[in-house]
Amino acid sequence: MGLKVELKPRERLIVGEALITNGGQRTRLLIAGEAPILREKDIMTPRAADTPAKRIYLAVQLMYTSRDPRMHYDSYFALLRELVQAAPSAWSFVADISNHIMAGEMYKALKCAKKLIAYEKELIDHAARGKDLRRDRGANRKSA
Repeated sequence: MGLKVELKPRERLIVGEALITNGGQRTRLLIAGEAPILREKDIMTPRAADTPAKRIYLAVQLMYTSRDPRMHYDSYFALLRELVQAAPSAWSFVADISNHIMAGEMYKALKCAKKLIAYEKELIDHAARGKDLRRDRGANRKSA
């Protein structure tokens, strides 16, 4: 039994190295065989990869959809080093992603990379809240 995919009008889908765009109506596809498949909501574009974790996701996505994932290893590991230097607390996510890649489980690595993006967002949000708190404290001192 294959994978059933229902596409909304104009929704895109990657199958292997091919981008498929649905027409103007809902479409149901049955995909049989071994090929990497990504729905539009899971596709990261280079333009959207605007944070370190998103660039890692993009590198894993390229590995997943590539015939030879090893072509992307160098850029992936360079991105990992950069991220771990900036945020050592992300190490457990990085280890999970890398373990799946080394086991040839690219889709699982991609799912772990999504968790890394969520974690990165938490860190950024936390840092922003801390900055706002410091700014508020400084304003309170001046008005006192």
